[in-house]
Amino acid sequence: MASASSSLTNHNRVVQPLLTDLYQITMAYGYWKNNKKDDIAVFDLFFRKNPFQGEFAILAGVEECMKFLRNFRFSEQDIAYLKTVMPDSDEEFFQYLAGVSAKDIKVYSVDEGLVVFPKVPLLTVEGPLPIAQLLETTLLNLVNYASLVATNAARFRLAAGPDTTLLEFGLRRAQGPDGGLSASRYCFMGGFDGTSNVLAGKLFDIPVRGTHAHAFVTSFASLDEISSSTISYADDSGKEADIVQMSIDWLKKLSIALNVLVEECNKGELAAFIAYAVAFPKGFLALVDTYDVLRSGIPNFCAVALALNDIGYRAQGIRLDSGDLAYLSNCVRTFFTSVANHFSQDWFKDLTIVASNDINEETITSLNHQGHSIDSYGIGTHLVTCQKQPALGCVYKLVAINGEPRIKLSEDVNKVTIPGKKNIYRLYGADGNGLVDVLMSPTELEPVERQRLLIRNAFIESKRAYVSPSKVEPLLKLYWDQGNVCLPLPTLKELKQRTAISISHLRDDHKRQLNPTPYKVSVSDNLYNFMHEIWLEHQPIGELA
Repeated sequence: MASASSSLTNHNRVVQPLLTDLYQITMAYGYWKNNKKDDIAVFDLFFRKNPFQGEFAILAGVEECMKFLRNFRFSEQDIAYLKTVMPDSDEEFFQYLAGVSAKDIKVYSVDEGLVVFPKVPLLTVEGPLPIAQLLETTLLNLVNYASLVATNAARFRLAAGPDTTLLEFGLRRAQGPDGGLSASRYCFMGGFDGTSNVLAGKLFDIPVRGTHAHAFVTSFASLDEISSSTISYADDSGKEADIVQMSIDWLKKLSIALNVLVEECNKGELAAFIAYAVAFPKGFLALVDTYDVLRSGIPNFCAVALALNDIGYRAQGIRLDSGDLAYLSNCVRTFFTSVANHFSQDWFKDLTIVASNDINEETITSLNHQGHSIDSYGIGTHLVTCQKQPALGCVYKLVAINGEPRIKLSEDVNKVTIPGKKNIYRLYGADGNGLVDVLMSPTELEPVERQRLLIRNAFIESKRAYVSPSKVEPLLKLYWDQGNVCLPLPTLKELKQRTAISISHLRDDHKRQLNPTPYKVSVSDNLYNFMHEIWLEHQPIGELA
C-alpha cells in the first residue's frame, strides 16, 4: 500500500482554494466579522438518494480531497483578486485569509472504494467554522463526480459479469480534459480493465488499449497502396514473408472451404488489414464493419490472421462498432469455429470479439438475454458522461457547532439532517454480507459482535428492529489531522480490488438492475431520541384558526 506522502505529490493545480463558490468566501467573511472565526464546526458530507435507480454507490475521490487539504492556502495573487471581488471588506480579513490552512481541520472519512448509502456521512469535517466552510464546494466537487462515475463503472461490471473485458473509450465525449482523466481513473477503480486514454495510462498506471478506426480502413483503396509487404518471422530466424501474397492465398482457400465470395471482399479493406498487421503483427485486432461485416470484414480479417499464423504470430480478434451486435457476434463466432475446424486451428475459436457502438448498461443486459458471443466491450459516452444520471447530489451540512448539535428541518423529510457528530458502523449478517449501516452518537459504546442492538429508522417511528451482527466494521476513520494524512492511501489497483470486495459483500437483491431491495441505514435508539428531541425543539408549533 502506498504511503500517504508519496501518493499526494501528483496534485492537480486547478484544485485550489479559489475553486469554490463565492458565497463560501462571503460566509467566511460574515463569520470573521461576527467573531466566529474560532467557533468549532462539524459538517457532514453525504448524499440523499442512490444514483442510477440503484441501491448503492461507491465512494471515490478521497485521495484527491487529501491532496486539496495538503495544498489549501491562498496565494498573494488569490488575495489580490479577492480584494477586487469584495472591495468593501476589511483589510484585516484578507490578512486572516493569507494565514489560513487546513492544519486545524480534522477530516473523518469512509475508506475510498467502499460501498456507501444515502444519509451516511462519507466525510465529516471538523474545525474552525470559516475554514471548514471554505472547504465545502471543492470537497463536493472532488467527491461527487468521482463517486458517480465509479458507481456507474461498477454497475457496468455487474451487468457484464466478472469474465468480460471492459474498456473505457470515453475521452472524446468527456466533459473536458479533467473530466476525461477523472473518468479513466475512477472507471478503472469501479471495475474496468483498461482505457483508450493514453495520458491516464501514464498518470495512473492504467492499461491502455486501442486498435484503429474506420478512417484507417477507408484510407486504403487497393493492395497497391501497401508500401511494405513483408514481415519477419516471429522466431527471429531472419526470414521474411510476403504477407500480401499469403493473405490473398488464404482468402482463396477460405472461398473454397467456406464458400466465401472473394469478389465481395473489399480490396481496400484487405489492404488496410494487411498494413495494420505489418505494423502490429503481435497485436492484430481489426475493426470489421466499415463495409460489410460478414461478406467482407470477417473474410478479410481471417485471411490476414491465418497468414500471420503461418509465420508465427497470433491475431487477437475483431471489433464490431455497428449493427445487431448479438446476431453479428454469434455469426462471427460461428465463422471462427468453422475456420478452426476446416484448417485445424483450434485457437481460432477463441479469438476476441470486442463490441462498441454507444453501449449502455441496459444494452449489455439486453445482449445477455438475447445470447451473444462478445468477449469485451468498449464503452464511452454513457459511461463517462453518466447519461442516465448527470450528478450524484452530495451535500455538505452543518451538524454541530461548539459541541452543540444543529439540525436542518424541511417539509421534505428526506432533507432533514441528522444532528451532531456521529460514528458509523456496518453490521454484517451470518452470510457475510452487509446487513445494515448504523449511525450512533460518539458517546455510545461500539456495537459488539453477536450482541443484540436496537436500531431504528431515523424518520419513521414504527420501523425498528433488533440486530445481532456477526461482524462489526467501523466506517468513519480519521484521515486528516494537524496538517497531515493519518492513514496510508491505497494505490489505484488496490482501490479497484477494495471496490470489488466491498460489492461482493452486498446481497444480490441489493445489486440487481430492476427493482433492487433498499439497503437499510438506521440510527441507534439513543441517537433517534436525541434527534427527535432537537427536531421538536426547533419545529415551530402551528395554530389552527
